[in-house]
Amino acid sequence: MVYYARPIHSERAGISRPTLSSLEKGSPSISLGILLQVLLVLGLEKDILLLADYDVLGRKIQDADLTVKERGSKNTKKYWHWNERK
Repeated sequence: MVYYARPIHSERAGISRPTLSSLEKGSPSISLGILLQVLLVLGLEKDILLLADYDVLGRKIQDADLTVKERGSKNTKKYWHWNERK
C-alpha cells in the first residue's frame, strides 16, 4: 500500500486512519470485514480467496473427515445438604 494515500484509502474504506495503520502492521484485532473493505477499495477483493489456497494442513484435516465426539451428560447428581429434608 502506498503510504501517502492513507487518508484517501481510509476515507474510501470508511475506517479511521489508526485502524488502517493497525491493519498495515498486521494487528490480529482487525476484523475480516475491515480487511475486505480495504481490499475492495484497492481493487484486490478477489485476493481474499488466496488466503487459504495453499493451506496444506487445513486441506489434510478437511480430507481426513474428522468427526467430533459427543459430550457426555453433565453430572446431575444432587448432593445432600445439612439444611435439606428428604
